[in-house]
Amino acid sequence: MSSHMDDAALLAAELLARRWLPRQHPKVKRALIDADLWAATQDRLAQVGLRLIDNLYADHVSVALLRPAETAVFGESGLNSHNNIDLPRDAVSLLVVLWSLIVLPKRERQQARAASAHGDTQNDMFGKDKPLPTAASVSPLVSYRALLADFGVQLGKKTRMDANLKRLENHGFIVRKGEDIAEGPLLDLLLDYDALSQRILQGALGDVLAQAKQLAGNLPLALTQPPLEELPDDDELAEDAALLASDAEPSAPDAPREA
Repeated sequence: MSSHMDDAALLAAELLARRWLPRQHPKVKRALIDADLWAATQDRLAQVGLRLIDNLYADHVSVALLRPAETAVFGESGLNSHNNIDLPRDAVSLLVVLWSLIVLPKRERQQARAASAHGDTQNDMFGKDKPLPTAASVSPLVSYRALLADFGVQLGKKTRMDANLKRLENHGFIVRKGEDIAEGPLLDLLLDYDALSQRILQGALGDVLAQAKQLAGNLPLALTQPPLEELPDDDELAEDAALLASDAEPSAPDAPREA
């Protein structure tokens, strides 16, 4: 057995035990630059129906089900469900709202800084590639009080929303920082940005987000102006949330899928 396979087994085992690992973790950093180790880790995980998932714009890596394993694990009813972690509909709606308020502006900032850095090197004879800004450095915080004021009626008011925030935190989607809500390790890993962003921007939340951005330029803190009756209802948000990732994180049987 090669040293690569030994290292791959250790990385796979740690991912299964911890559910996710930061990109700066020594084993992950090595796998990201060592194609052989990355391939060996994928092979190890594939033997048990899993794959390693990574997102350039996220600060963590995780594991998810391979497509052929989904039906055997979840069955047809699970695949047709809008989520497979037993989140109630209002919790799914809350997840979509938070994803919209955190990931959309974060991705915009990362891409803008990357484009700016690329432009700066055009006239630099000895310019070096600058790394993409980390999620932690550009990810916005969502004010809990603003979230409650703007979406509390639609999301079950304070008691219900608090319970759902705790569920999302336990699943690794968000992190609570006092009165603020921050991106969790899995928020930008297990939801498909390319598919979900278009549904959000062109759907029920698009007008709300556009108005908020025009008002303040900081999406999470500017959602006090739209009338509550103009906000999307649970059915619309749950429909958007059907685009949640379809691969499951395995260390918890009720983990979400990645599209």
